Amino acid sequence: MRQEDLRVRGELDAAGQLGGEYVPRMEEVHRRNAARLRELIARYNWPTEDVAGKDGAESAWFVAQHAVGEPHFQREALRLLQACAESAVVPRWHAAYLEDRVAMQEGRPQRFGTQWMDDPRDGRVRPWTLADPTNVNELRRQVGLTPLREVPAPGPDLPPDARREQERIQTWWREWLDSKGWRS
Repeated sequence: MRQEDLRVRGELDAAGQLGGEYVPRMEEVHRRNAARLRELIARYNWPTEDVAGKDGAESAWFVAQHAVGEPHFQREALRLLQACAESAVVPRWHAAYLEDRVAMQEGRPQRFGTQWMDDPRDGRVRPWTLADPTNVNELRRQVGLTPLREVPAPGPDLPPDARREQERIQTWWREWLDSKGWRS
């Protein structure tokens, strides 16, 4: 499932089709993978390292992380991952990444600084709002992540047309996420 996601992502990236609205072909891969992971969870519970191996557990996290159109599933996956991380049968960073993704999609600040997005002012990639910027690196250390990479300094403003396009894309995503039930 992860390999299919990466293959399609690579094809879309090479064709210049990523970085805007959700591409239907990518969305279909994410929906199909989430459906299969739900089946596996129903049958075996969360695919932990002791059951699925390191690659299988990481692939399960990857699929859940990319199921952005399914808030109920991502929240349930987060609950399962947090329990597994507490029991040390998956790395803690799996739950940290998904916790940040869910927070961002709900419009809340993230704890671990794993989610980054384009800043419409200058086009540079920066972390989504941090809940505790002062202690983010300690939180990251606790879950096995390296310190937050350097956040780019403000650059020159984007030209007005480019800025409007960045804002349009961000608005599209907010509305799309809302339509899926993320902020309701």
